[in-house]
Amino acid sequence: MKFLLDEDLNPDVAEIGRGFVLDVISVHEIDRLGLDDRRQLKLASRDECIFLTRNRDDFIKLTVEFFRAGAQHSGVLIVPYSLPNHQPKRIARALRSWYERQRQHGEPGPYIIDFLADPPAGSQRE
Repeated sequence: MKFLLDEDLNPDVAEIGRGFVLDVISVHEIDRLGLDDRRQLKLASRDECIFLTRNRDDFIKLTVEFFRAGAQHSGVLIVPYSLPNHQPKRIARALRSWYERQRQHGEPGPYIIDFLADPPAGSQRE
């Protein structure tokens, strides 16, 4: 699984996530700042990346739009404000926890929308 972080997320999450052996990159790193949400999701889909964003409402609407148009995407993970942007390690840990749960159950299908959450205490190794 590959992940692409929206520009509304701290780009340090990608660097920390790579330290956790996740395949994650930020739009900050690949010169995709300022693109509209639809374009970001299309590019993430083309690159077979699950897109991480705080922009819940717009990406839920876009997922419905993509589904109705038959335009697949690899999924969207919503990063809630309970995972503060100034704590990128928490977000990276939540992503790693989500990834490990998915790996146990198989890759998620197209159009998945899910929410990251802090992993249960004691469930994460460094």
